[in-house]
Amino acid sequence: MWRIDHERRATFVRPAATLPFIARRWSFRAAPRLAASLIAPPRCGVCGARCRSSAALCERCEAELAGARDGRVSVPCLDAAWAATRYEGIPRELVGALKFRGRLSLARRAAEAIAAEVPPDLVDGAIVPVPPAPWRLRLRGHDPAEEIAFALATLTRLPFHPALARSAGPRQVGRRRADRLADPPAVHAVDCAPLRAVLVDDVVTTGATLAACARALSSAGAERVVAVAFARA
Repeated sequence: MWRIDHERRATFVRPAATLPFIARRWSFRAAPRLAASLIAPPRCGVCGARCRSSAALCERCEAELAGARDGRVSVPCLDAAWAATRYEGIPRELVGALKFRGRLSLARRAAEAIAAEVPPDLVDGAIVPVPPAPWRLRLRGHDPAEEIAFALATLTRLPFHPALARSAGPRQVGRRRADRLADPPAVHAVDCAPLRAVLVDDVVTTGATLAACARALSSAGAERVVAVAFARA
């Protein structure tokens, strides 16, 4: 079990021009949540029920999430892969709330679920978020995988290294497994890859995107690439 650090922030490995935005992004979020909790009772980020002011989930959702477990996942091109939960029930609803309703506080709860159970040998290196499709980032204004990855880097004190980008291409959602594997996303490195990379994603389905990321990192100099995800579909 990985010891969670609730105080330290992540170490950034990021082009200098983008550092101020990322740092401000997280500091600006705490104040509105605190102000809102003083005006109205805090609500569960998944079901909307009342919850403790410091909690992202209510007791019912928290209990179901705490009982959900998964494990190792087989993904081509990776040295190892692992997911904290199955993509069903409360974990599925949590991902949906984070993706489509902008419940960004749930990213930390997802990262905590990963950090609490991930095998120690898989959290060794720099945290690299799986990059989003450009159109999806523009539409949502945030990227769930990057949010979870940054929170995980903060909790584990590992460097945060967004070394990858994704080119425009067909949507993966709704495509058949064979089509996803035959035509994976186009991913490329935008920075030198860490020697030991820990890819982070919200949900792993076929593994096609993770495999594309692993190939890009290896081409950019990574010697070991593993992946952790919040859920496995």
